[in-house]
Amino acid sequence: MPALRFPAKGRIGVRHFNSLKLALGVTSVLALANCDETLTSTVAPQPRPEPAPTAANAYVPPSAASQDLARFYQRVERDLLVRGLLRTDGGGPDTPYDADDLARNFETIAFYSEYPTQSVSIGSRQTDGQLSRWSGPVRIQTEFGPSVLPETRTQDAEQVRVFAGRLAGLTQHPISVVSRNANFHVFFAGKDDSAYVASRLKQLIPNISQASLDLVANPRANFDCLVFASATKASPYKYVRAVALIRAELTDLVRRSCIHEEIAQGLGLSNDSPAARPSIFNDDDEFALLTSHDEKLLTMLYDQRLQPGVGVDEARPVVRIIARELMGQPL
Repeated sequence: MPALRFPAKGRIGVRHFNSLKLALGVTSVLALANCDETLTSTVAPQPRPEPAPTAANAYVPPSAASQDLARFYQRVERDLLVRGLLRTDGGGPDTPYDADDLARNFETIAFYSEYPTQSVSIGSRQTDGQLSRWSGPVRIQTEFGPSVLPETRTQDAEQVRVFAGRLAGLTQHPISVVSRNANFHVFFAGKDDSAYVASRLKQLIPNISQASLDLVANPRANFDCLVFASATKASPYKYVRAVALIRAELTDLVRRSCIHEEIAQGLGLSNDSPAARPSIFNDDDEFALLTSHDEKLLTMLYDQRLQPGVGVDEARPVVRIIARELMGQPL
């Protein structure tokens, strides 16, 4: 198989709390596109056997520093909940939206992505204007760093399994959880687990760049979760591989929130919009979990009337028709 460099013609989404953003003075959500330094392959990677978990990720109690970070995330969550954020109700009468809202938000979230400089710094801009998504089956595998408790591993793996089934139903696209031959890896790893994550990434993605390796294996303190989705140069708008990282120190609710946001972003909803409501694709932390609005975005993303690579202007009339169909409004 040709060597891959990662993330390639593809995107990266990074998320962290507004509370943390305010403390650190940085932007809230980043998405990277057109990272030409990365993928050198011109063909899609072929599935290959992957090693089963071994003693390499046998449980090791988290360090004092990791426990301190977990306590910090607990305080952040309490602050958000007190302010009425991290809602799990999916939206309601207080968050109305119509077909025009849905179409506009879909254009912003599915056709564009914010991306920073190569060092993932503050300044960002929008790029692309063309639709990217998976064309082949999405095979998701969960992986755990040594510091993740066995019972937490079971809980998180089940959350991913249930969410993958929900996504398959919404998109009518083959999305499943597997134990080998995955092309979408979801890592749950803590502050102490960088060596394990780095080792696995080198196995999964030969010739991964040092910058990409550092970003995933040693994420900045203000990143609570992130995802890479990559394509090939031959088919630059069809994703073939993704890797997500979710911090093990996060609270149960926020780890679940990261599962929802990062896997959905890895499917192709790679941008955020301040106008999107009710939505997790908004940097205001109002909603923790996928909403009714977001479900419709995913259905639209994989509608066969839209194809990878279609431009936003060409797609606009079709997007409006699909949005009206989903909202039950006259065409």
